[in-house]
Amino acid sequence: MAEANAPTEPGSGQPKASKPPNAEPVSVEPAEPGIASRLASWLFSLPVVALAEVGMVFKLLWETILWGVRPPYRVWMIIAMCEFIGVESMTIVGLTGTSVGAVFGLQLVEGFRRLGAESQTGSVVSIALARELAPVFSALMISARAGSAMATEIGSMRVSNQIDALTTMSVSPVQYLVFPRVLAGLLMCPILALLFYFVGFSGAWFVAVKLYGLDSGIFIERMRWYVDRADLLQGLTKAAVFGVTLTIISCRQGFYASGGAAGVGLATNRAVVQSAVAILVLDYIVTTFFV
Repeated sequence: MAEANAPTEPGSGQPKASKPPNAEPVSVEPAEPGIASRLASWLFSLPVVALAEVGMVFKLLWETILWGVRPPYRVWMIIAMCEFIGVESMTIVGLTGTSVGAVFGLQLVEGFRRLGAESQTGSVVSIALARELAPVFSALMISARAGSAMATEIGSMRVSNQIDALTTMSVSPVQYLVFPRVLAGLLMCPILALLFYFVGFSGAWFVAVKLYGLDSGIFIERMRWYVDRADLLQGLTKAAVFGVTLTIISCRQGFYASGGAAGVGLATNRAVVQSAVAILVLDYIVTTFFV
C-alpha cells in the first residue's frame, strides 16, 4: 500500500525520487583560465606596464628639473657625484675601451686585408668609436657600476625611512638625492665617452700597427681625414642623453623601492636591466636625428 501511494513523476508513472534529508547544495567551481588566455592577458598587460614605468620616470625627471633650479644649490654634493660617476668609473671604462678597440681593430684588419683595403682600418675604427661604440659601451659600463650603486643606496634609504626623515626636516628628497646624480650623469658621461674613444683608438692602433704591420701615418691620417666635428657631436650628444637616462632610471628604482632587503635587490636588478634597454632604444632614436 505504501508503494501504491508513493508520488510519481508527472507523465511517467515512475516513483518520484525523494530528496535526502539535510542535503547541502552542490557548488560549482569556476573553471580556471587556460594557458592561452593567461598568455594573452600577460601580453596585453606588457604595454600598460611599460607605459606606466615610462610615465613614472618622466614624472621624476620633471620634478628633478623643477627642484634643480631652486636654491639651495648643494655644489659639494654635485662634485661628490661627479667624482663617484666619472672619476671612479675611469678604470672600467678605460679597460673596456681598450679591449673593444683592440678586438674591433683586429676584426677590421683581417676583413679589409682580404679585400686589399686594410688602409681604411683607421677611418672605420674612428667613425665607429665616435658615433656608436664609445657612447653606448661607456654608458653600459657606467650603468653597471654607478647606476646599480645609486639604486641600492637610495633604495636602502627608502626602506630604512631615511627619505621620510628628509621630508620631515623640510628637505626635498628629489632635490637632495636625485638632482646631483642626474646632473653628474649629464656632465660626466660625455667625458667618459671621450676617454673611451681615445683608449679604444689607441688599442686599435696598437693591434693594427704593431701587430699587423700597418703604416702608422696612414692609420692616423685616415682618422683625421674622415672623422669631423659632426661625428664627435653625435657621440657626445648620445652620451649626455644616456647619462641622464641611466641616472634617472636608477634613482627612480631606488626612490620607490619597497619590501626590505629583497626589494632593494630587485630595484637594483631592474635599474641595470632597464638602463641597458633604454640606452639601446635611445641609441636608435637619437641616431635618426643625425642621419
